[in-house]
Amino acid sequence: MASNATTAPAPDLQAERKSLRIHGVIARDLGMSIVTGHYAPGEVLNGEVAASGDLQVSRTAYREALRILAAKGLVESRPKTGTRVSARAKWHLLDPDVLSWIFAVEPDDSLLESLFELRLIVEPQAAGLAAARRTDAHLAQMLAALEGMTEHTLASEAGQLADQHFHAALLDASGNPFLASLASGVGAAVTWTTVFKQRNEPLRRDPLPEHWRVYDAVLAGDADEARRVMAELVDMAFLDTTRALAAKDDLLVPSEA
Repeated sequence: MASNATTAPAPDLQAERKSLRIHGVIARDLGMSIVTGHYAPGEVLNGEVAASGDLQVSRTAYREALRILAAKGLVESRPKTGTRVSARAKWHLLDPDVLSWIFAVEPDDSLLESLFELRLIVEPQAAGLAAARRTDAHLAQMLAALEGMTEHTLASEAGQLADQHFHAALLDASGNPFLASLASGVGAAVTWTTVFKQRNEPLRRDPLPEHWRVYDAVLAGDADEARRVMAELVDMAFLDTTRALAAKDDLLVPSEA
């Protein structure tokens, strides 16, 4: 369903592009071209001299952009063979930048399903642990995030940031440092799927009640209920995202005369 054709960045990403330094802009543009399939795994990118000339940037800026992409697993450079696009298995898919590039256009169906599978594996179990291990500070963080989501709504950047904080506080409340280390990736996944949904179709339902049920279960120390309601939250978020994809496809299909 997803097209490999590149398109102009969405309006919200245009502003982000302007805020980046030149090597960040190059890395972002190349990164989007890689994750959308414009450059295929194994393909050799232009050499430093040719690429910097085509882009009208310094060789240093282009070299730094490639270093950024290499750190995210998108490319690998070898002597004499140049810089190649890495196989997708090597991409750091939970890197916030990589996720933002994936959702800038439209994610591949299987990749989207895999992302929510990961959330379904991680977040309900983290919620169950949080119910047993949370501190008053964690509860205060989750409550503040819920109040921010209520005040600003998920249609706004402030509301989306509050949503990130909620999920990060929950992972931290699990008391497991490895789960807590996933906070930036899970938070980015939450934010970019929300941005994607809002871009294609306004949310048909209010997801806040599900977040409150998770909070209430963690507050009550009910691990089974926390796991159950968090799994329901992730399932409903996936349903919202697939509906947004369907709505976008409907807009692309010409109506019959």
